[in-house]
Amino acid sequence: MLRRLRYSKPWLPGESGAANAFCLAGVCALCVLTSAVAQEIELPAVSVEVSRTSQIGIAESANAGIVTQEQLEARTVYRAGELLEATPGLIVSQHSGEGKANQFYLRGFNLDHGTDLRTTVDGMLVNQRSHGHGQGWTDLNFLIPELATRLEYKKGPYYASQGDFSSAGTAAIVYADNMDSGLASMGLGQNGYRRMLVADSPQLGNGNLLYALEAFHNDGPFTRPDNYRKLNGVLRYSEGTTGNGFNVTAMAYRGKWNASDQIPLRAVNTGLIGRFDAIDPTDGGDVHRYSLSGAWRRSSVAGSTQVDGYIIRNELDLYSNFTYFLNDPVNGDQFNQRDKRTTAGMNASHTWPVTLFGREAENTIGMQLQNDNIVNGLFNTAARQRLSTTRADHIVESSIGLHAENTTRWMDGFRTVAGVRQDFYRFNVGSDNPLNSGKANDGITSPKLSLIFGPWNRTEYYLNLGTGFHSNDARGTTITVDPATGAAAERVVPLVKSRGAELGVRTEIIPGLQSSLAVYQLDFDSELLFVGDAGTTEAGRASRRIGIEFNNYYKPANWLTIDADIAFTRARFRDADPAGRRIPGAVEGVASIAAAVDSLGPYFGALQLRYFGPRPLTEDNRVRSKGTATLNGRIGYKMNKATRIELEGFNLTNRRDSAIDYYYTSRLANEPAGAAIDDIHFHPIESRSFRITLATRF
Repeated sequence: MLRRLRYSKPWLPGESGAANAFCLAGVCALCVLTSAVAQEIELPAVSVEVSRTSQIGIAESANAGIVTQEQLEARTVYRAGELLEATPGLIVSQHSGEGKANQFYLRGFNLDHGTDLRTTVDGMLVNQRSHGHGQGWTDLNFLIPELATRLEYKKGPYYASQGDFSSAGTAAIVYADNMDSGLASMGLGQNGYRRMLVADSPQLGNGNLLYALEAFHNDGPFTRPDNYRKLNGVLRYSEGTTGNGFNVTAMAYRGKWNASDQIPLRAVNTGLIGRFDAIDPTDGGDVHRYSLSGAWRRSSVAGSTQVDGYIIRNELDLYSNFTYFLNDPVNGDQFNQRDKRTTAGMNASHTWPVTLFGREAENTIGMQLQNDNIVNGLFNTAARQRLSTTRADHIVESSIGLHAENTTRWMDGFRTVAGVRQDFYRFNVGSDNPLNSGKANDGITSPKLSLIFGPWNRTEYYLNLGTGFHSNDARGTTITVDPATGAAAERVVPLVKSRGAELGVRTEIIPGLQSSLAVYQLDFDSELLFVGDAGTTEAGRASRRIGIEFNNYYKPANWLTIDADIAFTRARFRDADPAGRRIPGAVEGVASIAAAVDSLGPYFGALQLRYFGPRPLTEDNRVRSKGTATLNGRIGYKMNKATRIELEGFNLTNRRDSAIDYYYTSRLANEPAGAAIDDIHFHPIESRSFRITLATRF
C-alpha cells in the first residue's frame, strides 16, 4: 500500500543491516565513490527494491532479521499487534476485549502483555514499567500497519543496545518518512468491522509532511459486542534521508471497548453460557495515548550518529473480573486498574571506524535515558462503580543505560562482536499506605559476545553468549504489607538477571532460499512479577528454557514467496519443589507457514497457517491446554494502477480453539457459598469472519 523499502545513500560504518545489504547488493563501487565525496557532491538517489534483506555477513546471530515493507503488506492481520507475528516464532494473542494490550508467546514464554519482549515504534519504548495491570504492558493498538516500513527483530540477551525486557527478544517497528503517493482505504466486514484510513506525505518546504488518520470499529463474535472503537492519528515532518536527516512526529490514539474476558470451561460445558458469552458483562476499558518524538541522523566517512527523543502521555482505565464471586459473593470480584503516566526518554549512539591490531573494526557507544512519572491504583468495583481502594500509588521510576560495542573482522572468515551494558535504576514509591512507600536503587552489568564464522558457500555460523535483565514493578521493591490482606509481604529485587547461550547457522546455499537454525538456552534467576490483579508481588522460581528454532524464507519464483518457521522449547523451573517443575503457560511448540502470491496479472493473495501447541497449566503438568491452529487468507484484484480490492478471511476452518488458557480458582453466582473451584478459564479464538477493503492511491 506504500512504497517498498528504499535506500538512497552510501553504506557507512555503523549503518543498519538494511543499509549494509544495499552495499552487498552489488553497488560497492558507488559506495566508495560517494563516500569519498560525500561532503561536496550530492548524487541522484539510487533505489533498490527487495522482498527480503539478506543477513549473510551482516547479522550477529541466526535469530536476527529484517522484515521488509513488502513482506509486512502481504500479511493478513486480525488486529494491529499481530503485525509482530512477522517475527519467526512469535505468537500474538488476546484474552480480553480488543482494546486491551495483546498477549505474547515467544521462546517458551507466556510473556503476558509484554514482559521480556522489548517493543519499540520509531525508537519509543512501548513496554510500560510498573504498570497498573502488569509489568511491561505493551499496548500496540495505536499502530497503523500501512505506515510500517520495516520490522527489525532480535532474540536473546546478546545485543548491547537492547536493555530492559529484551531477554526473550526485541521487535522494532520503523515508520515511513514519506510515501510515493497518498492512500485512502475503506474496509467493511462481519461482526461490526469498519475501518477507514487516509494517509499522504505532501512536500512542505525542504521536506515532507506525512499525515495519517484512522477510524476503526469492531464488535467481534461476542454476545455482548466488544464495541471497540478507536481514533488514531499520525503527523510527521521529515527532511533528508534515513542516514542524514531528521523527523518530528506527533501521534494520538483513543480507544474504548467492552471486555470479553476469559470464561470458565465448566460454565460452557454445562450450558450455563456459550463460548462467546461473558460472566461479567460490565468489564471493559478506556485508553488514550499521545506522543511527541523526534529523530536526528548524521553519517559521513568519519562515522554515524543518531539521537531519538520522546515524551508520551498514557492513560488507562481497565475493568476486569476473573474470579467472579469468589471473594465478594454479594458485589462480585470486579476490579478497576487505573494507570496514568508521562514517560520521557532519549536514545543516543555514535559509531566510528577504527583499526584494531591492523584489522578493520568499528566501535559504538550509546546512552539510553528514561523517566516514568506514574499514578496508578487498584480498586474494587461493581458494574464499573468503585466500592473500595486496595492501593493507590505515585511512582517515579528513572533509569540510565550505557552501552559499548566493538565489531572486528579478524580475517575473511571470522569476526566478533563484543559489548557490555551498564544499567542503573532508581525507584521512588509514594503509597497510600506509608508502610509500602520508600525508595530503592539497583544496577546491573550485562556483558555480550558473538563469534561469527564465515560466510563459506553462502553459509554463516554463530556462537552467542550474553546476560540481560528485566526490571520488576517498583511497588514490589518497597512493599512490606500485602494491601489486600494486611499480611507481611516480601520485597523483590529490582532487576532480575538472565543468562543466554546460543549456537546458530544461517545459509543461502540454495538459490532463492534463506534458512536459519538456532539452538539456545536461557536462564532467569527468578521469574519475579508484580501481580496487578492482586495488588501484590509473587517471588517466582529460577527457570531454564532450552529450545530450537528453524526458520525459512523461499522465493522459488518472482510471483511466489513462502515462509515456514517451527520452534520448540523445553521450559522448567531449576529447583526441586514438590509442586512440580513445569512453568504454567510456557508455550512448547510453535509453527507457521505462509504463502504469498503477487505479480500474476491483476491478482494477488496469501494463505497463512499458525499453530501453537499444548501448554502446561499447572506446575505438576496435571492440567494442560489444547493446541490452537488458525488459517487466515486473502485474495485481491488490482482494478488499475491506483485502485485495488481485497477480501480477507480469518479462521477459515472455523476451529473452536482457545486464544489462551489459564487454570485457577473461581466461583460462579449459582455455585454454593464458600465454594472455590479450580478450573480451566479460556478465551476463544474468533469464529470465521470476512472483511473486504477498497484502497486507492491519489
